[in-house]
This record gives sequence, C-alpha cells and structure tokens, in this order.
Amino acid sequence: MKARRFEWEGAAATARSIRTWTAEATPDVDVELIAREVREEGDAALRRLTERFDSTEQPLDSLVVEPGEAERALAGIDADLRKSLELAAANVRAVAEAQIDQAQREVGLFDGQRVAVREVPVRAAGIYAPGGRAAYPSSVLMCAIPARVAGVGTLALATPPGPGGCIDPLVLAAAALCEVDRIHPVGGAQAIFALAFGTETIGAVDVIAGPGNAWVREAKRTVAGAVGIDSLAGPSELMTVVGPDANVDWAALDLCAQAEHGGEGPLVAVSTEEAVLDELAATTERAAGERPGVGDAPLALVQVEDPSDAVDLANAFAPEHLQLMTEDAAALAERVTTAGCVFVGSYGATAFGDYVAGSNHVLPTGGAGRFSGPLGPHVFRRKIATVEVTPEAASKLAPHVDRIARAEGFPVHGESAMIRTEKGA
Repeated sequence: MKARRFEWEGAAATARSIRTWTAEATPDVDVELIAREVREEGDAALRRLTERFDSTEQPLDSLVVEPGEAERALAGIDADLRKSLELAAANVRAVAEAQIDQAQREVGLFDGQRVAVREVPVRAAGIYAPGGRAAYPSSVLMCAIPARVAGVGTLALATPPGPGGCIDPLVLAAAALCEVDRIHPVGGAQAIFALAFGTETIGAVDVIAGPGNAWVREAKRTVAGAVGIDSLAGPSELMTVVGPDANVDWAALDLCAQAEHGGEGPLVAVSTEEAVLDELAATTERAAGERPGVGDAPLALVQVEDPSDAVDLANAFAPEHLQLMTEDAAALAERVTTAGCVFVGSYGATAFGDYVAGSNHVLPTGGAGRFSGPLGPHVFRRKIATVEVTPEAASKLAPHVDRIARAEGFPVHGESAMIRTEKGA
C-alpha cells in the first residue's frame, strides 16, 4: 500500500486533494486508431487486435461462441459453485425487478388532451465482461440480469478470450444462467467498437454496459451518443469510515480486497481517532504484504473532528463504495447523497455487494456518483411520449401555441396549430 496522510482542509478541498493524488496512477490512453480499424475492417481487425492485445496463444477460430457451449459449461462447473452463482443471480434479479416502475404514466391536463409516457426496452444490448487471464462471472450476472429484467430483445456478451482463444467456463456458465443470446470472444476497446458499429459477425447494439480497463472506458466515451452506455467506470474505489470501536483487522482486509483490483483504485480511510488510523495503516500494510494478489494501491488517511465531517467528505468525494463501520452507521447512511453503494455497519463488507447481496457492483467511479448510480434496468429502457389532442382541446391550446411560437420567431408553428381550430379553419 502507498499510504499518505491528508490534513483536513474541509470536505471539498480534502476530496480534491485525494482525487488529484490518486489520479497520478491512471494511465493516459488513445483509442482512436482502434476505432478506425474496427469501423473500416470489421472482423479482420477484431481478429488481428485480439491476437495482439488479448492473452490468446493462437488465432481465433470464430468470433462467436457456438450455441450450447455455455450450457455445457454451466453443467460442468462445481455443484456448490453453481449454487452460489444461482443465489447471486436470484438476488440480483430480485433487486432489478424491484426497480421496474409502472409501465405507463398518463396525464390529462385539458379535457380531450392526454399525454402518456411509457417505457420500452431497447432492441439489443451489449454486455462487456473483463477477462483474459482472469474470469469474472459476477460481472456477467450484474450486467445481463438487469438487461433481461428490462426486457431487452437480443443480448450479446463480449469478453476477452484466454489462452487458446477460449472463454473461461465460469463466464460461459454465468452467460447460460442469464440466457445470453450471443457470446463473442473479443475484448478491449475493439470489442466496444464492434458492439457499437457492428461487423460481419457482431451485430450493432443500442446500449453497451459493463466494467473494463482504461481502454474499454475510453472506447465507451468515444461511442457514447452513437449508442447508449451505462457509465465510464474507472478503477474500483473504497472509502471506509472507521469508528473507535471498529474491528481494524476487518477494515484492513476490506481495503486489501479492493486493492485486488489493481494499483490504480483509490482507497480512503477516515476516522475521528488518530490512533485508529495509525493502527489501520500498519495492519493494512502487513495484511497486503502477506497476500500476493493485493496491488500497491494508494491509501489516503484522513482524520476528522466528528462523524458528520466524515459524511461531508464522502459526499464531496463520491466514492464508488462507502463502508460505515461505526456505531451510528444507520443514521450516518441517511445523510449520504453521492456514494455508489453504502454498506452499513461492521458486517457490511463491500465484498457482499460485489457478489451476492443483489445490489449491483457496476457503480459510478471517479466522483460520478454526484450524478449517477448503480447499473439497473433503466439503462436498458427508454421512454416514449404519446400525445392525443381532441378537436375541443385543440381549440383551447392552439392560441397559446400561436403566441409562444410567434414570440420565438416560428410563425408557421402557430399556423399549424391554429388551422386545427374553427378560427383557423
């Protein structure tokens, strides 16, 4: 761990200082050339880029996983692991279903005038799951299940192949649980561009969702507007507020768990007690040194005067994950307004949300919690407004249209409304 103390400068200033420090670990990437190659060459570019960037040891035989391979993978995994994946899927599905609002809302403002707004799912969605030398079946569940609950027509999964050009069986098994329609062994920025633009093999989609590295994030930024995206998810991050009576060993493991994602994700520990921060820093460093999979992540340590300052800092920093390991955690949680997901109490480790709690682990990072939230069915649905106007309502509304339109310099707009009235006729 790369620990550093930050003096309290007020919530906003301290949050900015931490963000500036942790951003030094984020690489600059340029995906423009990859975008051009995929648009111009399609499948040929995907094969070449996959061989270059992904951990395959031989060229891909196909850019589509054959039907039935995912079901065979699901049938072949460890029985207990399958039960755990099914539990996680059921919980994610239950939380997603709870987010579906009334299908149609209707408002009548005048007699004879009706405006209805209804939600419909997008035609096709693309899910990106990180992969290559590691497998992330949980990311497949977190992205594909909300899309299915939303009612998406066609669901495609893109994920980097491993050695031999094959997708890990656990990822295929998760795809089978989620009834993914098409699976493509393609990763990185090229996968995002293929889903957005389409190739000879991969159909273009309407929305792309899922976490990824800096290249994936920049590719999603590039295609945003041409297709919908869920968010620009950056390195995973955790802020934990540690009370004087909290279990420091638990808090240290929570920080190390987030550091398993790599050395770029910011970690922040906040306490009212300097002694707690000192013990936590030492315990975290020791725990990280004993676990080879833990990255050298930046750990910011901040002492505040009281717990309300800690909440103010969290609201200014907008962490992806916020753990409140304090006696008054439930009360403090009510004051949090920007975190992607809040874990209340000492037993609420972020790891539960990452896997089986049902809350989605695709969350806003880099401070995006100020304006966005967890991935859910809403990402895969869009609203359509329908307007009905009777002759009687037209007579009442048209003069108002005419006045406003002429004031804006669009008199023909006014004419098109007035002609539908007795006076206009």
